[in-house]
Amino acid sequence: MRQVIHHVPESHMQSYTRFKLALTEDDPVVKPYDEAAWARLGDVELTPIETSLTLLDALHDRWVRVLRMLDEAAWSRTFRHPDLGSVRLDGNLALYAWHGKHHVAHITSLRERMGWA
Repeated sequence: MRQVIHHVPESHMQSYTRFKLALTEDDPVVKPYDEAAWARLGDVELTPIETSLTLLDALHDRWVRVLRMLDEAAWSRTFRHPDLGSVRLDGNLALYAWHGKHHVAHITSLRERMGWA
């Protein structure tokens, strides 16, 4: 569970950066990252879960501020992912809204199975 909790802000940071690149450059090429390799780094075990939750909260605050300033044309801006091709910002936002809910469901399910409060 620890890896999932740390993964969410790391993944959302990637997406936030991609949003900002797409808003400031024409169809920028973004770099993918190896999620599994990031999860194996020592900071995952050393960092308190609260640190990643605070990071996620602050990141989402900043991201929402960006999203609220977008006009209709901005939502169709794109970035280019080497594996996915051209990605529109509106589609990417939908993906990350799902991503957060998906991992919350993993954590909630584990809590229920383990009888954790």
